[in-house]
Amino acid sequence: MQRLIGLLGRVRERPPSGSAPAPGAAGASELREEGWGGLHSAAASGDLARLQRRWWRKRFRVNGRNAQKQTPLHLACANGHADVVRFLAGKKCQLNPRDNSKKSPLMKAVEHQHKDCVAILLEHGANPDLRGAGGNTALHLAAAIPSKSLVELLLEHNAHIDAQNKMGYTPLAVAITEHCEEMVEFLLQKGADVHARDRHKRTTLMVAVAAGDVNVIRLLLRHGAELSHEDEFGRTALSYARLSGYADIYNQWEEFVNCERTGECSAGSTEGPAVLDSSCSGTTADVPLGAPAMTGADGF
Repeated sequence: MQRLIGLLGRVRERPPSGSAPAPGAAGASELREEGWGGLHSAAASGDLARLQRRWWRKRFRVNGRNAQKQTPLHLACANGHADVVRFLAGKKCQLNPRDNSKKSPLMKAVEHQHKDCVAILLEHGANPDLRGAGGNTALHLAAAIPSKSLVELLLEHNAHIDAQNKMGYTPLAVAITEHCEEMVEFLLQKGADVHARDRHKRTTLMVAVAAGDVNVIRLLLRHGAELSHEDEFGRTALSYARLSGYADIYNQWEEFVNCERTGECSAGSTEGPAVLDSSCSGTTADVPLGAPAMTGADGF
């Protein structure tokens, strides 16, 4: 295994892809208050004083829904009004309602990276493991952003680190597909299952190989990822290296596996091609991985 890690160390990593926008970025409709009345308008604009003044006659509508089935708490979380979130949570409003997109207030706070709102909700007992339309939890979202501080906070409140979405992807697998190397390492350090499989029994190592992410491959191997595991089609990580078009990785792995089987490996045999064609797209035509459903109708 150490020789294999050494081999991969000689392969030039592909250039990091451009930063993708955080999934579920705020839409203008969430940030406008016109068209809303009472509690929704006050919560959306962060007008705590108006919220408090109207409370005595509006309090029975604290869990009321707008056209998107969002409660005042949804709107306060989306816009980062922590004082309003604290006020509403303290008034015993529902903490886990889900809107038209199946997003809870906690998911809204996470996707817009309002950590103070996330902390308040969790302290008041919000469920960190609710699933959106795509089966994604708040932890999937935080891993995809990526935000270590939000992941840490969610884990401190017992979020399931190996929760699977509808594709069977754990937050670790999502971080791999998003090419978030630091998040992958962080989740592994926090105890994420390196052997987790998706609904087609693909391991996290297979996902990383199909993406051509050399640094992530090394991280997974150092944390005990197995080369011999097979998916439902009988393919191993080595098969994925071949199918993905990464000839250098495939050739070096094949040489390593063969010499390990015959016991003929030597110090010199760890030498191999040192260049990975950085023009590779990281996708595989024969075995499409796809990405976790993070947005749109099949998202949260």
